[in-house]
Amino acid sequence: MKRIAIDMDEVIADFNLKHLSLFNRDYNENITVEDLKGKKLRELRPDLKEEIRKYLIEPTFFRDLAVMKDSQDVIKELSEHYEIFITTAAMEFPTSFAAKYEWLKEHFNFLSDMNFVFCGDKSIINADYLIDDNVRHFKRFSGQGILFTSPHNLYETGYVRVNNWQEVRAYFRK
Repeated sequence: MKRIAIDMDEVIADFNLKHLSLFNRDYNENITVEDLKGKKLRELRPDLKEEIRKYLIEPTFFRDLAVMKDSQDVIKELSEHYEIFITTAAMEFPTSFAAKYEWLKEHFNFLSDMNFVFCGDKSIINADYLIDDNVRHFKRFSGQGILFTSPHNLYETGYVRVNNWQEVRAYFRK
């Protein structure tokens, strides 16, 4: 059975919705997802880089992220034909482990705990495909990288790209 590794944040968990909501509330801003085209929030507001990072090191930040539309149904379908691993670079924010694990157990309970991979460098992942929003994870990955569209990666080229979970379904059906 072929393996698909799937990133968590901005691929199956809507990271931007919560991050922008908290930032806008706390700094009386009105930054939208549209404003993030080609950038991350910390690039848009470098003067508040450390404050922006503080949200992410809050141990519960990742616990209540919204689930990306159709991700559960498509991953459940794919799991009938592929080994599925959720691979998150949690070492960037080690305080996120418990929240991410609980989130995965709640929303993707049809996957085994043994298929949740908390790592740093995703090149260690032995899979045929990696669906991720960050191209840096494709650099040393030995399988096929599939770029999941997120505002920050809109201008990235040279990768197989999917814009949503319906396109992921179509890619693996062909």
